[in-house]
Amino acid sequence: MRAAAAARRILRRMDRIDTLRAFAAQRPDDPFPLYGLAMELRNAQRYDEAQEVFDRLRAAFPDYLPAYFHAGANLAALGRTEDALARYRDGLDVARRAGDAKTADEISAAIAELEAKQTE
Repeated sequence: MRAAAAARRILRRMDRIDTLRAFAAQRPDDPFPLYGLAMELRNAQRYDEAQEVFDRLRAAFPDYLPAYFHAGANLAALGRTEDALARYRDGLDVARRAGDAKTADEISAAIAELEAKQTE
């Protein structure tokens, strides 16, 4: 019974990923479908694929602030600590330029946490 439920969850997630891929292709001028796709891939622990999408998102929409925090976390999950810190710092710059103190604080906390882990 548990195996069947797990299989259904995987199929639903795959359906969502396929749907988001199609949505992103249909709306190339909208950052949200790419962001949703990257997040869904990350949630599925498909970190390499998620990072490819986060990178596409950043290239196409460099001021799309929500992606920086999650892209940094994804890079950290891949063990790419220096890249994660760089992405967080880029996001911190974008947040400050946008006047978004809340996001700047969240990214600053993520930087501090990751730097602390480096010294352990």
